[in-house]
Amino acid sequence: MRTHRRSQRLLKEKIKSLTLLKKLLFRLKRQGKKVVFTNGCFDILHCGHAKYLEAAKRKGDILVVAINSDASVKRIKAKTRPIVGERNRLSLVAALESVDFVIMFKEDTPLKVIKEIRPDILVKGADWTKDEIVGGNFVNSYGGKVKTIKLTKGLSTTNLIKKIVKTN
Repeated sequence: MRTHRRSQRLLKEKIKSLTLLKKLLFRLKRQGKKVVFTNGCFDILHCGHAKYLEAAKRKGDILVVAINSDASVKRIKAKTRPIVGERNRLSLVAALESVDFVIMFKEDTPLKVIKEIRPDILVKGADWTKDEIVGGNFVNSYGGKVKTIKLTKGLSTTNLIKKIVKTN
């Protein structure tokens, strides 16, 4: 029972509000830590997500993952999405060892969060060109870097959903 409570507490320590996250990252940056930022829906978490986040973490010291709210996912993906609710998605991503902090955003893009936390490195999957990455120009403007990570072939939430629907 103690282990369960401890793990729940650790998860909650990773999920932050924007105000608190800004303060924490300011201190960490002053200690010389490099902050890596990425974002996504992370609906139906799969091995491809885990590998992607591990690769993102290797680009710096602190990995911040911004997750779309349920309303945001509905607007940018489909009215039938997300499959997994925002609270569960936040907890699942926070449970990954590679992830240091998780934040939810309600807008369609994470630009507001990026502008507030000013990451040293902005990361997205290689299915995005560097010119398409939201916040890329802003991060470049203050000397930050924008990087892409090769995705695991054949693994996507959309493909998983199609497979599930087919099996019913």
